[in-house]
Amino acid sequence: MKEYNVAIVGATGLVGQTFIKVLEEYDFPTKEIKFLASSRSVGKKIIFKNKEYAVEELKEDSFRGIDLALFSAGSEVAKHFGPIAVEAGARVIDNSSCFRQDKNIPLIVPEVNFSDYKLNKLIANPNCSTIQSIIPLKAIADAFGLKRVVYSTYQAVSGSGQKGKNDLLRTLNGEKPEFYPYDISKTCIPEIDVFLDNGYTKEEIKMVNETRKILHLPNLAVSATCIRVPVLNSHGVSIMCETEKEASVEEVKSVLAAFENIVVLDDGKKHIYPTSIVANGNDKVYVGRIRKDLSCRNGLLLYCTADNIRKGAAANAVQIASRLAKLDEI
Repeated sequence: MKEYNVAIVGATGLVGQTFIKVLEEYDFPTKEIKFLASSRSVGKKIIFKNKEYAVEELKEDSFRGIDLALFSAGSEVAKHFGPIAVEAGARVIDNSSCFRQDKNIPLIVPEVNFSDYKLNKLIANPNCSTIQSIIPLKAIADAFGLKRVVYSTYQAVSGSGQKGKNDLLRTLNGEKPEFYPYDISKTCIPEIDVFLDNGYTKEEIKMVNETRKILHLPNLAVSATCIRVPVLNSHGVSIMCETEKEASVEEVKSVLAAFENIVVLDDGKKHIYPTSIVANGNDKVYVGRIRKDLSCRNGLLLYCTADNIRKGAAANAVQIASRLAKLDEI
């Protein structure tokens, strides 16, 4: 297989560090690799495949000779440097929200809509909660059609990066919160990202818009409530969906179990169901608590968990890149 020159932008951050780990685990065909970050991180040492590298400052000429650039450095950095990297000849996969709703830029979960990569050399990585939710929803939509989706998320503090993790550990130690508006060790916080004029948070609207875009269902009825919970890593999402066709619980379980990268865990009497504990450290989506919604005819309820830093961010991007590499489309 052809080897590629890779750059990681935001290499010292939580997702950037996970990019490095997942690239190694997946044995991505890397020829040369470059680790880029702000001037504050210049000179920090990173080990990749038993070789030591020094972090370099991100500059406009950083992408000369680069085939693949993985970005996780925020929207402002992506907005400025993403097009520069593409112009230099790189395939860009960006983990920020910067490009997600641009109609000319694909928003990809590889199990769901990988072929959208053909739209642009720049690819957007979806929101972490959207990624893990859209995989079971795609399986259900393909088999039974989809009319409506309602999300309630239970998002781990790692979704806020290292600052979120530090705040949970700090408050568990009896110290005052410095990042969240309340003591996250003692409560759930129904606020993720900023509040908008319609009463939703930006995170909730991200899930609405991204679900429609990834599934190619622009008129799908979707709503969401996003909640931060005192868990270090791996999000949970409760999903209510209404299908076009009637489906039994057993039919739904069978469809989900057959879909790529879904693991069905569903035996309540034996306490078998998805948890953050089982999701940590891997790239599967765990689905359980599958049952009929008693409030509408074709309604279904289910609960899913996934590692939000891996499948919800870094691993999703590397999986996209790995598929592109196999097709020599990087």
